[in-house]
Amino acid sequence: MELADRHLADFEARRAYLVRLGYRMLGSVSEAEDVVQDAWLRWTGVDEDVQSPAAYLTRIVTRLCLDRLKSARVRRETYVGTWLPEPLLTSAGQSEMIGDDIGFSLMVAMERLSPLERAAFLLHDVFDVPLTEIAATIDRQPAAVRQLASRARRHVRESRPRFRVDETEAGRIGAAFFAAARDGDVAALSALLARAVEIHTDGGGKVSAFRNVVRGLDHALRLFAVQSRKEARAPVLLRTIIVDGLPGYLGWNASGRFQAVALGVDEGKISAIYIISNPDKLAHLPRL
Repeated sequence: MELADRHLADFEARRAYLVRLGYRMLGSVSEAEDVVQDAWLRWTGVDEDVQSPAAYLTRIVTRLCLDRLKSARVRRETYVGTWLPEPLLTSAGQSEMIGDDIGFSLMVAMERLSPLERAAFLLHDVFDVPLTEIAATIDRQPAAVRQLASRARRHVRESRPRFRVDETEAGRIGAAFFAAARDGDVAALSALLARAVEIHTDGGGKVSAFRNVVRGLDHALRLFAVQSRKEARAPVLLRTIIVDGLPGYLGWNASGRFQAVALGVDEGKISAIYIISNPDKLAHLPRL
């Protein structure tokens, strides 16, 4: 087999893994795909056999992601309102992205990490890359990598999902919350929401959204009650979904804007509501 053919076979065998790594690093499906395409171009320029294609490609993708994260942190400092990851529909034909212990809630929590902490945590704790390979990838000593991963682990430990749902249960939770929020049904919402519930909304400055996180059951109940009275038309539920491990739904809000909603659930109650309406983050989602 020619070298170019071997390179193609090695790359295609690992493409799904590389896209998943890119998404976990960047929080964007489209950027992850761009990074993997850039990695392919660099891979085709290698004019020799590589002893470990998996390690080599992981190194390329991680370094490309680190470069992007540096500029992304600058952009997010001026981002209007809350920044949330692009919603990944793990029940909608993207099963190649599943297979790790990360989820939407943990992706949000990882925003607090530095780029190097994020890389060390993901490669070490999630993708089981040996410390020596991570050290070579991020140009740090193995001991420093261990410290980075440990520090990151402490930051995100409490955000690990503790409640996993199948599609049937996810559909029930998503539909129940949608109906209660649409109707401003205080009794139903009180039964669904945790006392310390948080509402995160991401409009990116392009559509209406709360600039800050709404915290607490009382604030959430007042918010949904006021919204239901002010809405000129009823929101529309398109379908229930699973958003990177969390129950949720796709729909049109009362302003006629497309949005994705993910619901963090803890001990049977909805503890976090993530509303993504920034159109740039929804372009890859089906709207039928």
